[in-house]
Amino acid sequence: MHEIPPRSGAAFTLDRGQRLTVIDPQGEQVADLLAFVRDDIDEVISSGRTLDYLSRIYLTTPDPIYSNRSNILLRIVEDTVGRHDFLLTPCSRDTFRIIYGDEQPHRGCFGNLAEALAPYGIVPDRIPVAFNLFMNVPVDGTTGELKVLPPLSKAGDRIVLEAETDLIIGLTACSALQSNNGSFKPIHYRID
Repeated sequence: MHEIPPRSGAAFTLDRGQRLTVIDPQGEQVADLLAFVRDDIDEVISSGRTLDYLSRIYLTTPDPIYSNRSNILLRIVEDTVGRHDFLLTPCSRDTFRIIYGDEQPHRGCFGNLAEALAPYGIVPDRIPVAFNLFMNVPVDGTTGELKVLPPLSKAGDRIVLEAETDLIIGLTACSALQSNNGSFKPIHYRID
């Protein structure tokens, strides 16, 4: 079991057929997840393709997660929460400056992912919309208004994703107060 400390991130490889289990050990903590094809980092997780092909915004078991080239990168094989976000970009210095008015903003998930993924040759401009595990973003069906509400995850809840190809994974313990019901907690993960 690996731990990602609050407001930080990690990157690692996942081989085809391996399963990544992401656990919210304390509850109400978001984890931003990115996936890049290991042999070609231009192929990356795609919110747009995935939501288009599945015709809905909330993913759960047994949904596939597609790349920008319409290949399946991951498949959700277990999910104890059933509510994750695939609309919002990783929080960043600009998120904290624009939304929260911070004068000395934290680098956020974007900065944490950029640092963790740099050894794999992935530069910040390649970071797309993340699959935000446990993040609760309801959408008003009439107005389209988004709200960020506390995650529905409780202590010990998890999601398990199986790799359909060899991947580079970026994963965070999210840094945004609004996303995590006002506090920051760790995220646990394991690879099987």
